[in-house]
Amino acid sequence: MSQQPKIALITGGSRGLGKNMALKLAAKGRDVIFTYHSKQNAAQTTVEEINALGRKAVALQLDIRQSNRFAEFAQTVREILQHQWNATGFDYLINNAGSGIVKTFEQTTEEDFNRMVDEHIKAPYFLTQALLPLLKDEGRVLNISSGLTRMVFPGYSAYAIMKTAVEAFTLYLAKELGPRRIRVNTLAPGAIETDFGGGAVRDNQDLNQRIAAITALGRVGVPDDIGGAVAAIFADDAGWINAQRIEVSGGQGL
Repeated sequence: MSQQPKIALITGGSRGLGKNMALKLAAKGRDVIFTYHSKQNAAQTTVEEINALGRKAVALQLDIRQSNRFAEFAQTVREILQHQWNATGFDYLINNAGSGIVKTFEQTTEEDFNRMVDEHIKAPYFLTQALLPLLKDEGRVLNISSGLTRMVFPGYSAYAIMKTAVEAFTLYLAKELGPRRIRVNTLAPGAIETDFGGGAVRDNQDLNQRIAAITALGRVGVPDDIGGAVAAIFADDAGWINAQRIEVSGGQGL
């Protein structure tokens, strides 16, 4: 009788860091459920790439700003688990989805601020709450933060304070879910070459080189750096890592 594969649920898994996380976990033998916002074709491509690695994947549409949909989404996940895996729960939750904003404090509007709250505080908080009955005992939660909670760059105040809240959320969640032996950690990427924030780190060579110059390893990060770290944190023998902020930045800002 074959062993039930471990299943990861990743928000924002159709592109960027979320996609890389999904592929790295699939390469380690994990199956994946992931959400996408609107790019269905990109999501289907990710499904096919995971399938090509010999793993099963399901893409589900979700706007993380619509917290009133989370109960419905959790029911959909329950049905998918039953139909696709004959399972009642999943093993790993990665709260990854969300956008960035690059505006000075003076330029940031209340609308900008509220969008950051919805995406980076309300979404992980209440989506995790909705999915908690499906998360297996001894499972794991990984909340994605940012190196910007440690390093200060003008223009990121709204985004960075939301991620600071995420890091506090991780600590409380680890404490409260401890009786179920669920491990909860924060992963804080440094500057990465993706389309996040309009692709500035990837496409602006001056910015790219300035960040590389203040990074111990002499370059900015790429998606493989983050996906690989996530796969390592979710390794079977890494279960004693709990309630930690793990920065993956190559030594940025030292």
